Amino acid sequence: MRSLPLDGVTVVSCEQAVAAPLATRHLADLGARVLKIERPGTGDFARAYDETVRGMSSHFVWLNRGKESVTVDLKSDSAPEVMGRLLDRADVFVQNFAPGVSERLGLGAAEIRAERPRLITCDVSGYGSSGPYRDAKAYDLLIQSEAGLVSVTGTAEAPAKSGIPAADIGAGMYAFSGILSALYDRERTGEGTALEVSLFDSLVEWMGYPLYYAGYGGTPPARTGTSHAAIAPYGTFKAGDGTEIVLTVQNEREWAAFRAHVIPEWATDERFDTGSGRVAHRDELEREIANVFAKLTGDELEARLTSGRIAHARRRELGEVLTHPQLTARERFTEVGSPVGPIEATLPPITMPGRPSRMGDIPALGEHTDAVLAEFGFDPAQLRGQGAV
Repeated sequence: MRSLPLDGVTVVSCEQAVAAPLATRHLADLGARVLKIERPGTGDFARAYDETVRGMSSHFVWLNRGKESVTVDLKSDSAPEVMGRLLDRADVFVQNFAPGVSERLGLGAAEIRAERPRLITCDVSGYGSSGPYRDAKAYDLLIQSEAGLVSVTGTAEAPAKSGIPAADIGAGMYAFSGILSALYDRERTGEGTALEVSLFDSLVEWMGYPLYYAGYGGTPPARTGTSHAAIAPYGTFKAGDGTEIVLTVQNEREWAAFRAHVIPEWATDERFDTGSGRVAHRDELEREIANVFAKLTGDELEARLTSGRIAHARRRELGEVLTHPQLTARERFTEVGSPVGPIEATLPPITMPGRPSRMGDIPALGEHTDAVLAEFGFDPAQLRGQGAV
């Protein structure tokens, strides 16, 4: 079996919460060794978000498999030597401290790269290293609000945040892809680089379509729940047995198929003959569709939609996603080890034939401290006596 693409790559990460841990977890899945530096006693504060996974935090379980947990007091006298030795053998250093903290700890990108030109550094922050918002608190909801995501999510009556930490995930994925690009560049040039990723910049990039729509169109896209401001029928409808079906009829060909296969009993109605007409008469259109759907079960409705190759989906609750037939058929679940025993996990989205992702264990706080420090030439007992670990 071929090795994984990042076998032999060592990542040192001073990380917590979501964005940076997501980036390094993807690196670990692809074979990198990730040394997760945590605060003694408490560790990554995401460890304490909840206790829903057999006593462990759902966020931490999601984001930290395959890493080695090393507890270091970065303010101790011994910390510079400890971190220096780790970084001497590292390929990548990731940190998501508050702005300015890495420099105060002697871990700023410019300082540590001065003696390690092959090192790749990735700084993850809320708003970036400059500008009036540099030092602002940057929790995910706050970024979603500042970047405008909340303004286009929800219903006309009530804006809403995304149900997942969209800003954190966006920044984590840009950090991941940026690090991969920097590793590739280093193979060609022999030089590392300093990367900077912010949650705000990441989410503003994701807001591209609404920003163009508002900037050039003069008005923002309307908040329409699962509907669409410029397309109809589009959104969630109920069958007679309560099954919720999501439709996206996006062009005249699909509308013709929808008429023929799903509502053949309808007479021609000029109100709905064009896309703009269907949007203008959305309320009447949706009432007519609801009347037809109320006479069908979910299975009957799906059969009609499938026969016409009409884009649709079931609106599933999370419990249903866990038993989704597509995930089951493709064997997308596996188990990873943890301090409380095996935990079910979904496989990473990146797949390579014959090269399964590593899917390492979820570490206990400080589980690897002694082994890693001894490997790097330290006496763990002596450092512990000094309060450094």
